Amino acid sequence: MGQVPICKCGYVKLWHGVVFSSENSQHISDWYTPSHVIHGFAFFGLLWLIGRRWPLGLRLVLAVAIEAGWEIFENTDLVINRYREVTIALDYYGDSVLNSVCDMLAMVAGFAIASRVPVWVTVALVVTLELLVLYFIRDNLTLNIIMLIYPLDGIKAWQAGG
Repeated sequence: MGQVPICKCGYVKLWHGVVFSSENSQHISDWYTPSHVIHGFAFFGLLWLIGRRWPLGLRLVLAVAIEAGWEIFENTDLVINRYREVTIALDYYGDSVLNSVCDMLAMVAGFAIASRVPVWVTVALVVTLELLVLYFIRDNLTLNIIMLIYPLDGIKAWQAGG
């Protein structure tokens, strides 16, 4: 799909914490990594609801397929341009291949955690992750979904620091 294997900067970082940067979504992890962990929680729950008798391995494979589908869709011109139009991601030009693979691994980690802890722990982790990311970068999975589906000028202004 034309995405770069690693950041165009030429190096790989374990963590890149600057949201307003062309290096966002280019390294191993960033402020959006927790949203992919939450994807894992959600996919575990959804697949448990519709296929609780299916083997855990099959549910994991299905979750990886769903996440891979999202990673492909997220890196289409349609979605990249939508992010640029309605969110604070003005410098976003898609994920590097490394970042997409690591996002999928973060989803697998979330799936694994959800498969081993009580539901209340998973819910507490979702709330904690969403609030932490919201506090530090004025964005999170919830706001990302809202802004992609039904963008609100007030949220965009607040996210930009206004």
